Amino acid sequence: MVLAALGATFIMFGLAEHQTSTANPTPTRETPIARELAPPSRADGGQPASKPNQKEPSAAPPKYLRIPAIGVATNVISLGLKSDKTVQVPKDASEAGWFKQGPPPGQLGSSVILGHVDSTQGPAVFYQLRYLKPGNKISVRLSDGAIAHFKVARVATYANENFPATKVYAGSPGRPTLNLVTCGGEYIADAGGYQSNVVAFTDYVRTTPRPT
Repeated sequence: MVLAALGATFIMFGLAEHQTSTANPTPTRETPIARELAPPSRADGGQPASKPNQKEPSAAPPKYLRIPAIGVATNVISLGLKSDKTVQVPKDASEAGWFKQGPPPGQLGSSVILGHVDSTQGPAVFYQLRYLKPGNKISVRLSDGAIAHFKVARVATYANENFPATKVYAGSPGRPTLNLVTCGGEYIADAGGYQSNVVAFTDYVRTTPRPT
């Protein structure tokens, strides 16, 4: 499926000011700030989502995400495009969201899961995403019970204006990958919120079939 675009690059979650501690965080913003831009289209050099890899045991959508190294264990909802062609974001800061116009985790292509870094209540689901290290394990339980396994390849931070949308959303058409995205960098309210984005790029390991 060809993804609609606005000529911009990314989805940014700009929420409450970055907290320095997860212990009893104190919100510093009354109203979360969010700017969501569309992923690339073919006209931008992007690629349509790959068809499911029929050799894998499951092409079901993701339902649950675990990242033991940073204590993440959360539901995964499905995210689409809004009427203005920008990407939806999770309403619940404790949940992650899968961009459903890309492939499910474990299928050919770049699967993308997004989450907030914080909210007015404090740290959110991907607050510690920037601390992931190469080799850290990630598992995604799919709706049919199969589990797709990944390991972190690298973590990078990009200024908003340099966000590599094509690499994140369509950078691996010939192999399955999972990319995790959240906000990062400096928070400047007058400039629209967080000024950078954190991306954890991962490599596919295997899919454990659903129980029989």
